[in-house]
This record gives sequence, C-alpha cells and structure tokens, in this order.
Amino acid sequence: MANPELKSTINLNQYGDEALPWDGVLDVLNAAFPDPPVPGNDTFTVLGTVTPDGRPHAAGVGSMWIDGSWWIVSGPRTKKSRNLEANPACTMTARLPGIDVVFAGEARRVTDAPTLKRIAAHYNANGWPAEVEGEGFTAPYTAPSGGPPPWNLYRLDLREAVGVGTSREKDGATRWTFA
Repeated sequence: MANPELKSTINLNQYGDEALPWDGVLDVLNAAFPDPPVPGNDTFTVLGTVTPDGRPHAAGVGSMWIDGSWWIVSGPRTKKSRNLEANPACTMTARLPGIDVVFAGEARRVTDAPTLKRIAAHYNANGWPAEVEGEGFTAPYTAPSGGPPPWNLYRLDLREAVGVGTSREKDGATRWTFA
C-alpha cells in the first residue's frame, strides 16, 4: 500500500515559520518503522476512539507504520475495539523524533489472510511473536490491556494529520489533508 495522497497543506504556525513538509513526516515515520523492522524499535502511540454515547476514549497501543498506513492490534472485547466496531472514526497520536503528530481517519478491521501474514511478519521481526489464526492474531503474550487472544488487526485510513514541531529543525505547526 502506498503512502496517503496529499491533498492540501495548511500552515497553522502563528510565528511566521514555514509549513512543515509532509515528506519530512514520512521520512521520520519510515526511519522510526524501517522495513525490515528493527527489534526493540518502539514509538509511543495513543489510539483515540469514540464511545457509543459520544465520549472520547484514549489508550496506548502497540502500533506500526507499514507501507503508508498505521496498523493497530487490539482484543475484540477491549473498549477500543468495541468503539471501532461501532464507529471507525479515530485518531492515532505519535511522538516522533522532532515532531508530535495526530493522525485522524477511520480504522477498519482487516481479516484477509495475506495481509494478516504480512503484518504478522513485521510484528515478529520487531519482537512480538504474532501468528495468524483465523481472522486475527495469537501469540504467547500481548500488552496487559490487550485482552485474551485472538486479537483483531485494524488499518487506519488517513483523512488528515496535524503536526507540531518539537525541535529547532522542525519548528512549526501544520495540518495536512489526504485524498
């Protein structure tokens, strides 16, 4: 899957800095999540979902950026999975080197065997021994909040992202929207 197609860039910076380039965000993402993966590489991410009654819910998740998409693993009975099943609208927040980014879109469950096998291989190479079982993953362990196996796989289809630079090299704030 290719990187999302950039539709527009809006400079949000109030101090006159240039808009941050989306290609720079992709460079940081691809360095943080190299292909093939590097064991022990870890990027702090938080999934934001909406409860059926409209309240926000946030949870730290083990996610990976692979082939231009965020991939999220979650137990089917967890609050985040139940929220995504009822309403796929969500955010993924990532603290990346030099920039914090909130990605927004819709997370859809992925159940086809070839994709599950491809993503499981990435998780395996990064140190989590995921195996495909039916329409999800199993492993000897997962995060304490992951619930029991099998675990669902979701792909976040991006609609927009907002980045705020956290270093002199990446000073600014920018919103990107995607086709």
